Amino acid sequence: MSEKKKLSASLKYFFGIGDFGFNLMTNVENYYFQFFLTNVAAFSVGLAGVISTIYTIVDAALSWIYGAILNGIRPKKWGRYRSWLILLPWIVPFLYAFQFIRISDNPVLSAVIILTATISSHIVWNFPYVANVSMINVAASTPDDKIQLSATRGAWNNLASVAFSYLGLPFATILGGIVGENNRFGALAFVMGVVMVAGYFAHFKMLDGYEEIESEEDSAAKKAAAAASKMSAGEMAGALFSNAPLLALLLVDLAKWMMKFVVGGAAIYYFTYVARDTGLMATYLLISNILGIVGAYMSKSLAKKLSTRTTMIITFVTTAACMLVAFVLRENVLAAVALMCVAQLGYGVAYSGTPALYADAVVYSEWKMKKNATGLIMGLQNLPLKVANLVKAVVITACLAAVHFDAQIDPAAATGALKAGVCLPFMVVPAVALIIGALLLIFCFRLTKEDVVRYQAEIDRRA
Repeated sequence: MSEKKKLSASLKYFFGIGDFGFNLMTNVENYYFQFFLTNVAAFSVGLAGVISTIYTIVDAALSWIYGAILNGIRPKKWGRYRSWLILLPWIVPFLYAFQFIRISDNPVLSAVIILTATISSHIVWNFPYVANVSMINVAASTPDDKIQLSATRGAWNNLASVAFSYLGLPFATILGGIVGENNRFGALAFVMGVVMVAGYFAHFKMLDGYEEIESEEDSAAKKAAAAASKMSAGEMAGALFSNAPLLALLLVDLAKWMMKFVVGGAAIYYFTYVARDTGLMATYLLISNILGIVGAYMSKSLAKKLSTRTTMIITFVTTAACMLVAFVLRENVLAAVALMCVAQLGYGVAYSGTPALYADAVVYSEWKMKKNATGLIMGLQNLPLKVANLVKAVVITACLAAVHFDAQIDPAAATGALKAGVCLPFMVVPAVALIIGALLLIFCFRLTKEDVVRYQAEIDRRA
């Protein structure tokens, strides 16, 4: 087996520029899709809810299949994973734009078109997304390389959040002056989609030479080996259900994504009813995203000193502690907001660390099953993300219902019980999830750095 290339300088510092574009693109949906449905497309609240519910459920239900497909078919021209960084991304901007354009006066027909564009754009972009994260394991030859790529990717991802906070709506307004106000979000989706395409193409070029590819001149034996690398459904099931660390990691990752989605969705309630200063939320988001970048860079150094697993355990516990203390001090707005900002630094560390843990689970699976399941396992990162998006609505709704929340209540007249209730999804529930995640890492995800090195050495000897 040929020795893997060492990480290039471009990979060390710019792997993640594709994720920068991907995050810019998906933030158009995260921030403006619901507003588009109700205020631009002028759908009823009920119809907008149906669209959001259907696409979210379908997206979650399909989230596990992309890696399975990549592992179940023969490699394409530029490799099993790297090929997908250029095969499909260019289609996304066109599909994605129609997610934000109402082209008929008939509300049902328009809803069907928008829903079709939403589901199809997500399906198409999930293949390169999974291939991109799978390349972390393919390009990295050591655990330190994995955390290097994961940390750089995390920093670029958080940088996109900072950029979008300034770029999103102003740029949409500028585009609206060109294509019409009602089409401004469609134009923004298209442009951000093009940025994603360019970013993934940059990854495609950076990763040249890191994945073995099959050429026309390859021997019959090598072609047979490539065909044999495909996994059957039974082998995929074995790679999943016999991998206890991976099963635990899926729940750990769900806790991380709850930190992002539940906290993000509940923040406006805190700033409205407790802080009573919605303008402060913009400052909170800016500082949080900057600290997320800092956390992503910190994760690399921490993981090298402590291991990724230990870093994640410490991060989950300390982040949860910050959030619980913030809940206790919730009426002291500056102290509570400062603690929640620090908690987002922890999210930056966690975001960067989890791909490296999935890569460790890949090594464990290949050592145990004698079959490479990189695409399947790395692709499963999609599943906790989509589930967390569903959980967000359930958690926030349940917490508000528990304190009999009424949108007509004057924030100045909010009771202590109401204030505590709106803080539960913002501070307490995600903190509890992180504590559970830390316990799962301690007792169920027991792969150490030394274990992974030993397993990888044995895999290399087999080859």
